[in-house]
Amino acid sequence: MKAIQTVEIQDPVYEETYTAHIEKNGAAWIGWIPEVPEVKCQENTREELLKTLAKELHETLEADWEAWDKQLEEDVKAGRLDHLSEKALKNFREGRYYKLEKLQELLKE
Repeated sequence: MKAIQTVEIQDPVYEETYTAHIEKNGAAWIGWIPEVPEVKCQENTREELLKTLAKELHETLEADWEAWDKQLEEDVKAGRLDHLSEKALKNFREGRYYKLEKLQELLKE
């Protein structure tokens, strides 16, 4: 086994960069992305491995997003988030809110 190499993989849709760890293991190359533990791959060449890692990363991110979106829809339909909207409306009516410009300024600090 050779030393583990790190390679940046950018997902063009989610515009995030992830760090892949790859290494030659016998005749094959293996790789994984620590930030997304579900992504682990093995291929015959380094180039194939990098393509497969990028594809698996994107598919995993898509599946996670779809699951999150589905759960959010279910929570909204079931009323699990009603207390949050009620609290937000109460704060708004009582004048406890920031205009968007002020909030953006505060976030920059």
